[in-house]
Amino acid sequence: MNQRWLSMSFLVFFFTWGIFLPYWTGWLTIEKGLSAPAASAIMGAGMIARSFSTFFVFPFLTRRLSYIRVIKWTAVISLLLTLLYIPDSSYVPLLIITVLFSAVYPMILPAVESGASVLMQHERIHYGKSRSFGSIGYTIALLLVGAATAIWSERAILFLMIGGLIVMVLFFMRTGPAVLDAQPKRVAVREPGAGLRALFKTSGFLPVIILAILLQGAHASYYNYGFIFLDDLGVNGFFIGIILNIAVLFEILFFTRADRLLENVKVSNMFIIAAIGSSVRWLLIYLFPTTAVFVGTQVLHSLSFGVAHYAFIQFLSKRLPHTQIASAQGLYAAVAMSLSTALLTFPAGVLYDMSPGAAFLGMMVCSVPALAIAWANRKQLDR
Repeated sequence: MNQRWLSMSFLVFFFTWGIFLPYWTGWLTIEKGLSAPAASAIMGAGMIARSFSTFFVFPFLTRRLSYIRVIKWTAVISLLLTLLYIPDSSYVPLLIITVLFSAVYPMILPAVESGASVLMQHERIHYGKSRSFGSIGYTIALLLVGAATAIWSERAILFLMIGGLIVMVLFFMRTGPAVLDAQPKRVAVREPGAGLRALFKTSGFLPVIILAILLQGAHASYYNYGFIFLDDLGVNGFFIGIILNIAVLFEILFFTRADRLLENVKVSNMFIIAAIGSSVRWLLIYLFPTTAVFVGTQVLHSLSFGVAHYAFIQFLSKRLPHTQIASAQGLYAAVAMSLSTALLTFPAGVLYDMSPGAAFLGMMVCSVPALAIAWANRKQLDR
């Protein structure tokens, strides 16, 4: 039952994430009439708000409310904020709405991920099996948005997002796992197990979070310029969508089999595999800037992203006490999954102007050091 709850939680969240993440900037420009720089500025401000809330607000809430309550209330508030987008609005109202929405909505993900780590500690929950449903939800969203916009124009994006959030709210209003609905024990900030200071005192956590930041940040060029790179190669827009979905497909296949494939693999070796896969991926795109090679490297997304993410989750579930998981997930969501990619986007853009392939080669400045760090800290990671 709890396995099914976790799977559906990932599915309903990533369905909406598959609408918001790739399409929201375009929706602001096309439907709200903003210029590309204005829309980018709004989304950038939202990303800063997201980093702040997942780093500070999310751990604060989980020290006072159960994971289930945090998920329920953030889902409800996210839905209400999305309704504010319906009226015609100028730049300033759109900025305020987006900052508020970006501060609340993304907190659902670390809440669900933290819940997954707790369930892995208390029950024989297969993380990879449930996480694969998130990738499925993301893929369904990409395909549905593509079809809906072709029929009803970009106006459909907002209403698909609202519909997805309604489904999410209805699902999370149902009874969840009892262990996630338990009221957290009040822990003083100076007591062991509370706060970031205690988190970083945990053996192995510092190299793990550094590895997560480097390996997830290394996707900056791919996330921001993958579409443009294929467009510059003359690939039709419809086929670009299919090509980009190949990575998600292999991500699904990986998470479906991850618990079995990596059952006896050490965390250090997972990070080494991820770093090698990441380095090979970006090097091949630089050396052979063709559509065929880009398509082939999409397979490596299961290593560069999937294995790195799975290794971090495994470390949390095996090495951290319950009281530290929310802080670790908040830090991961804020820095590794957001700020690192945002900051690396700027040098990647400069490199892309010089040479499209150079933007991908430049990401090896993250993946190669990650390989060295994982190798040098093998004992600490696997203790």
